[in-house]
Amino acid sequence: MAAPLVKQDATQARLDALDLPTGGWSTPARQDALARVQNMGLPHARDEYWKYTKPATLVDATAPKAAVYETDEAPMFGDIDRLKIVFVDGVFDADASDDLSLEGITIDRLSDAKDIHWAKDLYGALEVKGQDPVERPLAALNTAFASDGVLIHATKTPSKPVNLIYKHQSDSSDAILHHVVKVDSGASLTVLENGPAAARFNKCLEVDIADGGAFHHVRTQGRDHERRAATHMFARLGTESTFKSFTMTVNGVLTRNECVIELTGDDAVAHIAGACMGDGDFHHDDTVFITHDAVNCESRQVFKKVLRNGATGVFQGKILVKPDAQKTDGYQISQSLLLDEDSQFLAKPELEIYADDVACSHGSTSGAIDEDALFYLQSRGIPHSIAQDLLVLSFLAEAVDEIEDEALQEEILTRAEAWLSRHRKD
Repeated sequence: MAAPLVKQDATQARLDALDLPTGGWSTPARQDALARVQNMGLPHARDEYWKYTKPATLVDATAPKAAVYETDEAPMFGDIDRLKIVFVDGVFDADASDDLSLEGITIDRLSDAKDIHWAKDLYGALEVKGQDPVERPLAALNTAFASDGVLIHATKTPSKPVNLIYKHQSDSSDAILHHVVKVDSGASLTVLENGPAAARFNKCLEVDIADGGAFHHVRTQGRDHERRAATHMFARLGTESTFKSFTMTVNGVLTRNECVIELTGDDAVAHIAGACMGDGDFHHDDTVFITHDAVNCESRQVFKKVLRNGATGVFQGKILVKPDAQKTDGYQISQSLLLDEDSQFLAKPELEIYADDVACSHGSTSGAIDEDALFYLQSRGIPHSIAQDLLVLSFLAEAVDEIEDEALQEEILTRAEAWLSRHRKD
């Protein structure tokens, strides 16, 4: 009986440390989420879904300190024409943000949205569905206590992407943000995300894509070394709709990215990909759950992790195919490249299939640098460290290729190459 009591006490301590926003159209969803958190309890070390990742610093009543990382590196996505929305330690920065008006979309702040708002029917709705069959209490905590976020409604296809920028200035900040995106039929939207955000960051992104709509998402997390983050992405896809998301993570003490996708319309396509590079005290967890509930849908999960000096990578990925989801095409691959014997990769790939006309596959591998390929490059006059970097970039390529925009692909590869250069051992 001790473990449940400890979990209950820890949950209540965390809730007592937070202020529940009141008033407005989001109140019913917040109160429902609070009740669910109290019932579920926050993650505990003995929870099966957290067996590879210790949740303590993500749920403690007091946020762990994280030094602010200073760099003179050019801003991420700085050369791309985009609409910038800036949050500093979870607080909207109007002076640093662009005007929120852009043809083809409407953007409102969660804290400013009026009682009659389209997001009333969506805020927390996909998060609630994502709790079955696996409980995700940190996402429910987010729905209850999120202090701000953006509500984006794409009615057409805007001329440029929306860039959510998260800056970190306080070593004890504890930010909770919740974004909701609605993509209408025939519309398309690209959302970029980057920045360390806070000493501890809990973020939720809900995406509802109507028939024929498309949502593209590219996110970078890094380079500060001490951040802790738990992010959640929930998506619902209509007929002939498209969802594509890619995340690049470098550094950070603890990062857990959860993605829950439901394909509810025929001929929908969902791709979720990620790449991470970690050195030393680095723990990175990708947890994905994709449900096929319609005919002739396609899903891809492509995750690559490069680990060194004792870093740890985790992948938990599942494809669930329901009985009527015939002609499903589901693909899942998770791979790690271990650059020393101290690092580790922990993987739990799963398929659960109840339809008989499907093509589903999954695979997970872990290994070291190909010595034959390394020797070949060195025999052509390429120094050992540079040759190793080239092989690492080649290893990451399958995940990066999931980004449709070539300019964004190039941006990601350039940053990956810079990280390798900084960590190079000549």
